Amino acid sequence: MNPDTLLAELPLVAILRGITPQRIEGVAAALYGAGFRAIEVPLNSPDAFKSIEILSKTFGDRCLCGAGTVLTAQQVDGVADVGGRLLVTPNIDTQVIAQGVARGMTVMPGFFTPSEAFAAIAAGAKTLKLFPASSGGIGHLQAMLAVIPKSIPVYAVGGAGVANMREWKKAGAAGFGLGSELFKPDFSDDEIAARAAKCVAAFRDAG
Repeated sequence: MNPDTLLAELPLVAILRGITPQRIEGVAAALYGAGFRAIEVPLNSPDAFKSIEILSKTFGDRCLCGAGTVLTAQQVDGVADVGGRLLVTPNIDTQVIAQGVARGMTVMPGFFTPSEAFAAIAAGAKTLKLFPASSGGIGHLQAMLAVIPKSIPVYAVGGAGVANMREWKKAGAAGFGLGSELFKPDFSDDEIAARAAKCVAAFRDAG
């Protein structure tokens, strides 16, 4: 499994905040069937490490699976130890980033300023997540992309979705993290599949 190839195939990350181990396989199957190749289980979900372990065992050979809301180096090790290979953070903690890189993970740290972006890159991050994207807006992303190296993809997360993907992509967003628009604990697997298909279609239609 080549993480870069999977993200290039479809640079959308499904954020399953609130998912449980009992539902992870069905939800992941719905997402995968719609075309998603990257799935994140936020660590503030119930029994998150168990969900990541199940997800990694069932989809880890064909999908980039891992954790979000990772805040400590110890959590990085916990995710890696259960098979997670995707590491997403809401903030810039250079120790967390460096530990993820050392464990061979795809690290996507959350940043909001140029200073944070360059600190993350210096720590080894090769992909960045603008978060919360809606707070800064499209102009904020455009201004920062003028200085962030072209080789570093920037994903828009938080307020970027089906309704405005075209505008964000035009501004330079390489991909998106999709949460409540795609998944809530009370959504059925069929509804998640339909929402996922809509997200994939919107991304492809955005050019």
